[in-house]
Amino acid sequence: MPHNVALIGYGYAGKTFHAPLIMAEPGLRLAAVVSRDATKVHADLPGMRVEPDIASVLADPAIDLIVIATPNDSHAPLAHAAIDAVKALVVDKPLALTLAEARQIAAHAGERGTLLSVFHNRRWDGDFLTIQQAVATGMIGKVAHFESHFDRFRPTVRNRWRENPCPGSGVWADLGPHLVDQALCLFGLPTGVMASLGALREGAQTDDWAHIVLEYPTLRCVLHAGMLVAGGSPRFVVHGSEGSLIKHGLDPQEGQLIEGLRPGAMDWGKEPAPLTRYDAQGTAHCLDVLPGDYPRFYAGIAAALKGTPLDVTPEQSLAVMAVVGAAAEAARSGLAQPVPPFRL
Repeated sequence: MPHNVALIGYGYAGKTFHAPLIMAEPGLRLAAVVSRDATKVHADLPGMRVEPDIASVLADPAIDLIVIATPNDSHAPLAHAAIDAVKALVVDKPLALTLAEARQIAAHAGERGTLLSVFHNRRWDGDFLTIQQAVATGMIGKVAHFESHFDRFRPTVRNRWRENPCPGSGVWADLGPHLVDQALCLFGLPTGVMASLGALREGAQTDDWAHIVLEYPTLRCVLHAGMLVAGGSPRFVVHGSEGSLIKHGLDPQEGQLIEGLRPGAMDWGKEPAPLTRYDAQGTAHCLDVLPGDYPRFYAGIAAALKGTPLDVTPEQSLAVMAVVGAAAEAARSGLAQPVPPFRL
Protein backbone atom coordinates (compact mmCIF):
# COMPACT_ATOMS: atom_id res chain seq x y z
CA MET A 1 0.00 0.00 0.00
CA PRO A 2 1.30 3.49 -0.79
CA HIS A 3 2.01 5.93 2.04
CA ASN A 4 -0.50 8.78 2.37
CA VAL A 5 0.90 12.29 1.93
CA ALA A 6 -0.46 15.67 3.00
CA LEU A 7 0.98 18.61 1.05
CA ILE A 8 1.07 21.85 3.05
CA GLY A 9 0.88 24.81 0.68
CA TYR A 10 -0.18 25.06 -2.95
CA GLY A 11 1.81 28.04 -4.17
CA TYR A 12 4.49 27.82 -6.83
CA ALA A 13 6.55 25.09 -5.16
CA GLY A 14 3.60 22.95 -4.11
CA LYS A 15 1.77 23.21 -7.42
CA THR A 16 4.74 23.00 -9.77
CA PHE A 17 7.07 20.55 -8.06
CA HIS A 18 5.68 18.66 -5.11
CA ALA A 19 2.16 17.69 -6.18
CA PRO A 20 3.11 16.24 -9.59
CA LEU A 21 6.25 14.52 -8.31
CA ILE A 22 4.43 12.96 -5.35
CA MET A 23 1.69 11.75 -7.68
CA ALA A 24 4.27 10.23 -10.02
CA GLU A 25 5.70 8.00 -7.26
CA PRO A 26 3.83 4.66 -6.93
CA GLY A 27 4.91 4.30 -3.30
CA LEU A 28 3.14 7.53 -2.31
CA ARG A 29 -0.44 8.77 -2.52
CA LEU A 30 -1.29 12.47 -2.37
CA ALA A 31 -4.21 12.25 0.06
CA ALA A 32 -4.73 15.90 1.09
CA VAL A 33 -3.63 19.44 0.36
CA VAL A 34 -3.66 22.18 2.98
CA SER A 35 -4.57 25.47 1.30
CA ARG A 36 -6.83 28.45 1.88
CA ASP A 37 -7.73 28.37 -1.83
CA ALA A 38 -9.62 25.14 -2.44
CA THR A 39 -10.79 26.39 -5.85
CA LYS A 40 -7.19 26.66 -7.06
CA VAL A 41 -6.37 23.15 -5.86
CA HIS A 42 -9.50 21.61 -7.35
CA ALA A 43 -8.83 23.26 -10.72
CA ASP A 44 -5.75 21.03 -10.96
CA LEU A 45 -6.76 18.14 -8.72
CA PRO A 46 -10.52 17.53 -8.90
CA GLY A 47 -11.84 15.68 -5.89
CA MET A 48 -8.73 16.25 -3.79
CA ARG A 49 -9.27 16.61 -0.06
CA VAL A 50 -8.45 20.24 0.81
CA GLU A 51 -8.10 21.46 4.37
CA PRO A 52 -7.79 25.14 5.43
CA ASP A 53 -5.13 24.46 8.09
CA ILE A 54 -2.65 21.81 9.12
CA ALA A 55 -4.40 20.65 12.31
CA SER A 56 -6.76 18.18 10.66
CA VAL A 57 -4.07 16.35 8.69
CA LEU A 58 -1.76 16.20 11.71
CA ALA A 59 -4.57 14.59 13.70
CA ASP A 60 -5.34 12.09 10.92
CA PRO A 61 -3.69 8.72 11.67
CA ALA A 62 -3.95 7.78 7.98
CA ILE A 63 -1.48 10.51 6.98
CA ASP A 64 2.08 9.15 6.99
CA LEU A 65 4.08 11.98 5.44
CA ILE A 66 3.83 15.77 5.66
CA VAL A 67 5.38 17.86 2.87
CA ILE A 68 5.89 21.55 3.70
CA ALA A 69 5.89 23.84 0.64
CA THR A 70 5.04 27.18 2.26
CA PRO A 71 6.97 30.49 2.54
CA ASN A 72 10.36 30.11 4.18
CA ASP A 73 9.47 31.85 7.44
CA SER A 74 6.78 29.25 8.18
CA HIS A 75 8.98 26.18 7.73
CA ALA A 76 10.21 25.92 11.32
CA PRO A 77 6.87 26.15 13.20
CA LEU A 78 5.13 23.82 10.74
CA ALA A 79 8.02 21.33 10.90
CA HIS A 80 7.91 21.22 14.69
CA ALA A 81 4.14 20.70 14.60
CA ALA A 82 4.53 17.78 12.18
CA ILE A 83 7.29 16.21 14.29
CA ASP A 84 5.17 16.58 17.44
CA ALA A 85 2.46 14.62 15.58
CA VAL A 86 5.10 11.95 14.80
CA LYS A 87 4.71 12.36 11.05
CA ALA A 88 7.49 11.74 8.55
CA LEU A 89 8.50 15.09 7.09
CA VAL A 90 9.82 16.66 3.88
CA VAL A 91 10.52 20.40 3.91
CA ASP A 92 11.07 22.42 0.76
CA LYS A 93 14.46 24.10 0.83
CA PRO A 94 15.67 25.87 2.88
CA LEU A 95 14.95 23.81 5.98
CA ALA A 96 14.59 27.00 8.07
CA LEU A 97 15.59 30.66 8.15
CA THR A 98 18.79 30.08 10.15
CA LEU A 99 21.20 27.32 11.04
CA ALA A 100 20.07 27.51 14.67
CA GLU A 101 16.43 26.92 13.65
CA ALA A 102 17.45 24.09 11.34
CA ARG A 103 19.45 22.38 14.08
CA GLN A 104 16.44 22.58 16.40
CA ILE A 105 14.25 20.90 13.79
CA ALA A 106 16.81 18.16 13.13
CA ALA A 107 17.30 17.56 16.87
CA HIS A 108 13.53 17.41 17.41
CA ALA A 109 13.11 14.86 14.60
CA GLY A 110 15.94 12.80 16.04
CA GLU A 111 14.40 12.80 19.49
CA ARG A 112 11.00 11.69 18.17
CA GLY A 113 12.50 9.19 15.72
CA THR A 114 10.74 10.74 12.71
CA LEU A 115 12.03 10.82 9.15
CA LEU A 116 13.25 14.27 8.04
CA SER A 117 14.47 15.28 4.59
CA VAL A 118 14.76 18.48 2.56
CA PHE A 119 13.74 18.91 -1.08
CA HIS A 120 17.15 19.40 -2.70
CA ASN A 121 15.79 18.31 -6.07
CA ARG A 122 18.52 19.93 -8.14
CA ARG A 123 20.88 17.12 -7.23
CA TRP A 124 18.98 15.43 -10.06
CA ASP A 125 19.41 18.11 -12.72
CA GLY A 126 20.70 16.30 -15.79
CA ASP A 127 23.60 18.69 -16.37
CA PHE A 128 24.68 18.43 -12.73
CA LEU A 129 24.53 14.63 -12.88
CA THR A 130 26.70 14.75 -16.00
CA ILE A 131 29.27 17.05 -14.40
CA GLN A 132 29.24 15.01 -11.20
CA GLN A 133 30.03 11.89 -13.22
CA ALA A 134 32.75 13.67 -15.23
CA VAL A 135 34.42 15.01 -12.07
CA ALA A 136 34.22 11.64 -10.30
CA THR A 137 35.81 9.80 -13.24
CA GLY A 138 38.61 12.36 -13.67
CA MET A 139 37.53 13.35 -17.17
CA ILE A 140 39.13 16.79 -16.84
CA GLY A 141 41.72 15.89 -14.22
CA LYS A 142 41.87 17.64 -10.87
CA VAL A 143 39.29 20.45 -10.67
CA ALA A 144 40.71 23.88 -9.81
CA HIS A 145 37.77 26.15 -10.71
CA PHE A 146 34.05 25.41 -10.51
CA GLU A 147 31.46 28.00 -11.47
CA SER A 148 27.70 27.53 -11.08
CA HIS A 149 25.21 30.16 -12.28
CA PHE A 150 21.48 30.31 -11.66
CA ASP A 151 20.62 33.37 -13.72
CA ARG A 152 17.26 34.64 -14.93
CA PHE A 153 15.88 37.70 -16.68
CA ARG A 154 13.15 39.15 -14.49
CA PRO A 155 13.70 42.92 -14.67
CA THR A 156 10.38 43.82 -13.04
CA VAL A 157 10.07 43.33 -9.30
CA ARG A 158 6.96 41.31 -8.53
CA ASN A 159 4.70 41.52 -5.49
CA ARG A 160 5.36 38.11 -3.97
CA TRP A 161 6.93 36.98 -0.73
CA ARG A 162 10.22 35.96 -2.38
CA GLU A 163 10.76 39.58 -3.49
CA ASN A 164 9.23 41.44 -0.55
CA PRO A 165 11.37 42.53 2.42
CA CYS A 166 10.41 39.71 4.76
CA PRO A 167 12.36 36.98 6.57
CA GLY A 168 13.57 34.32 4.16
CA SER A 169 13.08 36.37 0.99
CA GLY A 170 15.69 37.30 -1.61
CA VAL A 171 17.50 35.44 -4.35
CA TRP A 172 20.17 33.99 -2.04
CA ALA A 173 17.62 32.42 0.32
CA ASP A 174 15.70 31.15 -2.72
CA LEU A 175 18.46 29.83 -5.00
CA GLY A 176 21.47 29.70 -2.67
CA PRO A 177 20.49 26.34 -1.12
CA HIS A 178 20.38 24.75 -4.59
CA LEU A 179 23.78 26.14 -5.56
CA VAL A 180 25.38 25.25 -2.23
CA ASP A 181 23.95 21.73 -2.10
CA GLN A 182 25.34 20.90 -5.53
CA ALA A 183 28.76 22.28 -4.58
CA LEU A 184 28.86 20.28 -1.35
CA CYS A 185 27.86 17.11 -3.22
CA LEU A 186 30.90 17.60 -5.46
CA PHE A 187 33.55 18.95 -3.11
CA GLY A 188 32.43 18.75 0.51
CA LEU A 189 32.68 21.60 2.99
CA PRO A 190 34.80 24.64 2.10
CA THR A 191 37.38 26.15 4.43
CA GLY A 192 36.00 29.66 4.00
CA VAL A 193 33.23 31.68 2.34
CA MET A 194 33.35 35.10 0.68
CA ALA A 195 30.21 36.81 -0.61
CA SER A 196 28.51 39.88 -1.99
CA LEU A 197 24.75 40.38 -2.23
CA GLY A 198 23.02 43.25 -4.01
CA ALA A 199 19.60 44.69 -4.83
CA LEU A 200 20.19 45.87 -8.40
CA ARG A 201 16.79 46.12 -10.09
CA GLU A 202 14.77 49.30 -9.93
CA GLY A 203 12.45 48.98 -6.94
CA ALA A 204 14.21 45.92 -5.52
CA GLN A 205 13.54 45.55 -1.78
CA THR A 206 15.68 42.47 -1.19
CA ASP A 207 18.75 40.91 -2.75
CA ASP A 208 18.37 39.96 -6.41
CA TRP A 209 22.08 39.41 -7.14
CA ALA A 210 24.41 37.06 -5.29
CA HIS A 211 28.08 36.24 -5.86
CA ILE A 212 29.69 33.75 -3.49
CA VAL A 213 33.15 32.17 -3.48
CA LEU A 214 33.72 28.95 -1.58
CA GLU A 215 37.38 28.50 -0.73
CA TYR A 216 39.09 25.09 -0.72
CA PRO A 217 42.83 24.43 -0.40
CA THR A 218 43.35 23.89 -4.17
CA LEU A 219 39.96 24.87 -5.55
CA ARG A 220 37.77 27.94 -5.87
CA CYS A 221 34.03 27.46 -6.28
CA VAL A 222 31.99 30.42 -7.58
CA LEU A 223 28.23 30.44 -7.02
CA HIS A 224 26.25 33.17 -8.76
CA ALA A 225 22.59 34.14 -9.13
CA GLY A 226 21.20 37.21 -10.87
CA MET A 227 17.81 38.45 -12.05
CA LEU A 228 19.04 40.75 -14.82
CA VAL A 229 20.65 38.21 -17.14
CA ALA A 230 18.93 38.18 -20.53
CA GLY A 231 21.30 35.57 -21.94
CA GLY A 232 24.84 34.48 -22.61
CA SER A 233 25.93 33.38 -19.15
CA PRO A 234 26.90 29.73 -18.65
CA ARG A 235 25.13 27.41 -16.24
CA PHE A 236 28.36 25.60 -15.37
CA VAL A 237 32.05 26.25 -15.99
CA VAL A 238 34.52 23.66 -14.71
CA HIS A 239 38.28 23.91 -15.27
CA GLY A 240 40.67 21.11 -14.38
CA SER A 241 44.25 20.01 -14.90
CA GLU A 242 43.32 18.11 -18.09
CA GLY A 243 40.49 20.11 -19.61
CA SER A 244 37.30 22.08 -19.12
CA LEU A 245 33.52 21.61 -19.18
CA ILE A 246 31.09 24.33 -20.29
CA LYS A 247 27.29 24.13 -20.10
CA HIS A 248 24.67 26.70 -21.11
CA GLY A 249 20.96 26.63 -20.29
CA LEU A 250 18.98 25.36 -17.31
CA ASP A 251 17.83 21.80 -16.78
CA PRO A 252 14.44 21.41 -18.55
CA GLN A 253 12.46 19.64 -15.81
CA GLU A 254 11.04 22.75 -14.12
CA GLY A 255 9.90 24.08 -17.49
CA GLN A 256 8.37 20.72 -18.37
CA LEU A 257 6.42 20.64 -15.11
CA ILE A 258 5.13 24.18 -15.72
CA GLU A 259 3.97 23.12 -19.19
CA GLY A 260 2.06 20.17 -17.71
CA LEU A 261 4.48 17.43 -18.77
CA ARG A 262 4.79 14.67 -16.21
CA PRO A 263 7.52 12.17 -15.33
CA GLY A 264 7.47 9.21 -17.68
CA ALA A 265 6.52 11.31 -20.69
CA MET A 266 8.61 11.06 -23.82
CA ASP A 267 11.76 13.23 -23.54
CA TRP A 268 11.21 13.85 -19.81
CA GLY A 269 14.38 15.47 -18.42
CA LYS A 270 16.25 15.26 -21.71
CA GLU A 271 18.29 18.18 -23.04
CA PRO A 272 18.83 18.43 -26.79
CA ALA A 273 22.06 20.42 -26.48
CA PRO A 274 25.21 18.71 -25.17
CA LEU A 275 27.87 19.97 -22.81
CA THR A 276 31.13 21.07 -24.35
CA ARG A 277 34.33 19.41 -23.15
CA TYR A 278 37.66 20.99 -24.01
CA ASP A 279 40.66 18.67 -23.88
CA ALA A 280 44.20 19.62 -22.86
CA GLN A 281 44.89 20.84 -26.40
CA GLY A 282 41.84 23.11 -26.36
CA THR A 283 39.86 20.99 -28.81
CA ALA A 284 36.10 21.02 -28.26
CA HIS A 285 34.13 17.79 -27.92
CA CYS A 286 30.38 17.24 -27.41
CA LEU A 287 29.34 15.41 -24.25
CA ASP A 288 25.75 14.21 -24.04
CA VAL A 289 23.83 15.36 -20.98
CA LEU A 290 22.36 12.64 -18.78
CA PRO A 291 18.57 12.77 -18.37
CA GLY A 292 17.38 14.74 -15.37
CA ASP A 293 15.57 12.75 -12.70
CA TYR A 294 13.55 14.80 -10.19
CA PRO A 295 11.29 11.77 -9.52
CA ARG A 296 14.32 10.20 -7.84
CA PHE A 297 13.76 12.40 -4.77
CA TYR A 298 10.31 11.07 -3.89
CA ALA A 299 11.28 7.55 -4.95
CA GLY A 300 13.98 7.87 -2.28
CA ILE A 301 11.44 9.12 0.27
CA ALA A 302 9.10 6.20 -0.45
CA ALA A 303 12.02 3.80 -0.02
CA ALA A 304 13.14 5.52 3.20
CA LEU A 305 9.65 5.10 4.66
CA LYS A 306 10.27 1.37 4.26
CA GLY A 307 13.64 1.59 6.02
CA THR A 308 16.31 2.37 3.41
CA PRO A 309 18.75 5.27 4.00
CA LEU A 310 17.70 8.76 2.92
CA ASP A 311 19.23 10.34 -0.16
CA VAL A 312 19.08 13.81 1.46
CA THR A 313 19.89 13.48 5.16
CA PRO A 314 19.29 16.03 7.93
CA GLU A 315 23.05 16.45 8.40
CA GLN A 316 23.52 17.28 4.71
CA SER A 317 20.75 19.87 4.97
CA LEU A 318 22.38 21.39 8.05
CA ALA A 319 25.66 21.66 6.12
CA VAL A 320 23.83 23.58 3.39
CA MET A 321 22.31 25.91 5.99
CA ALA A 322 25.73 26.48 7.56
CA VAL A 323 27.26 27.57 4.23
CA VAL A 324 24.22 29.65 3.19
CA GLY A 325 24.37 31.45 6.54
CA ALA A 326 28.13 31.96 6.35
CA ALA A 327 27.69 33.58 2.93
CA ALA A 328 25.01 35.94 4.25
CA GLU A 329 27.29 36.94 7.12
CA ALA A 330 30.25 37.39 4.76
CA ALA A 331 28.15 39.71 2.59
CA ARG A 332 26.97 41.67 5.63
CA SER A 333 30.41 42.04 7.20
CA GLY A 334 32.55 42.26 4.08
CA LEU A 335 34.85 39.63 5.61
CA ALA A 336 35.48 36.02 4.68
CA GLN A 337 33.75 33.63 7.06
CA PRO A 338 34.46 30.08 8.21
CA VAL A 339 31.71 27.50 8.05
CA PRO A 340 30.16 27.39 11.54
CA PRO A 341 29.72 24.09 13.41
CA PHE A 342 26.47 22.48 12.35
CA ARG A 343 26.45 18.87 13.47
CA LEU A 344 24.12 17.87 16.31
